[in-house]
Amino acid sequence: MPMKRILIILMVLLLFACGRTTKGKDLEIDGKQLISRKPPFHLIFPSEFQLAHSSSIEYPKESSLTRSYFFIREKEKQIEEMVIIQIADKTNPQVEPMTAQPLKPEAEKRMYGNGKIKKGGLEIDYLVQSIVWNPNAPSLQAIIKKGMVIPSNRALQGQFLFVYQGEHGILIRYSRDVNSFGTKVSGEGDKWNKDMISGNEKKCYEMFEKSFMEMINSIQIKNP
Repeated sequence: MPMKRILIILMVLLLFACGRTTKGKDLEIDGKQLISRKPPFHLIFPSEFQLAHSSSIEYPKESSLTRSYFFIREKEKQIEEMVIIQIADKTNPQVEPMTAQPLKPEAEKRMYGNGKIKKGGLEIDYLVQSIVWNPNAPSLQAIIKKGMVIPSNRALQGQFLFVYQGEHGILIRYSRDVNSFGTKVSGEGDKWNKDMISGNEKKCYEMFEKSFMEMINSIQIKNP
């Protein structure tokens, strides 16, 4: 499979439940700061998170290895915010450089914005949308088994994706339960459509978008 397919795989697979626990210091958190050494970058999260699970899996035919990390912020064992990070590492320097397809929303009518940002010589593709958390998803069972509750609530989600020098593909998803903003909001899908959103729903979206864009803008990328 060509290396350009690797990031398509990243956007549709969550590998937390099937990989082995990742060890080492390739990626860690310090307060709100995420520190990645491979590839070398860091950013500031909107909140302080804890690492709930990590895994890795190799794809010999694609000459790649994918590392997955699941960070959460919880209140009384119920998750309110989560960050999912997946990093695809090219393992064979002889194969073609990685490329990325544009991010796509779950539903166009609930995508509030998308675009590209140039930073540190890289192009970062991003989007913001409304989704519904699915606690029954197989990829989340490793978290559920640890006693955490993932409510089947509507959430706001921001995604961004970039490729580092054709050697690493980084996909980050940040999402937050709409009920965690401290205001009463509707869980009905139509209320969150981009052409109908208003009132408290719009206020929550604006708060979320501000935090998400600040996270992207905080990225510091180290080039060799």
